[in-house]
Amino acid sequence: QVQLVESGGGLVQAGDSLRLSCTASGGTFDKYNMGWFRQAPGKEREFVAALNWNGGSKRYADFAEGRFAISKDKGKSAVYLQINTTKPEDTAVYFCAGSEIPLPVAVTRASGYDHWGQGTQVTVSS
Repeated sequence: QVQLVESGGGLVQAGDSLRLSCTASGGTFDKYNMGWFRQAPGKEREFVAALNWNGGSKRYADFAEGRFAISKDKGKSAVYLQINTTKPEDTAVYFCAGSEIPLPVAVTRASGYDHWGQGTQVTVSS
């Protein structure tokens, strides 16, 4: 069975950079579509960034454009989310998600993913 484990969260000051990692085990990672979502306290889970199985298609939420970057390392079975110039409103639990059905485009809907990690907390202080 597929397992996703996030890491890299923590407490940072506004303006700092942060890189979240998600390591996959089980399945065939080379064919995974991957995505990052986040959920702030009292809010619904929202889409952050996604890429398709070969990295040829990437999508970002409007708030993530220009500050966030998603990437994939097949050799390490990992997907990363780089967050630059963090803001207090980035405070949330960040989840990675994976789908084993390779698609030509990145998937932005949560329902498009079969596997989820447990999440990693990111707290940005002002």
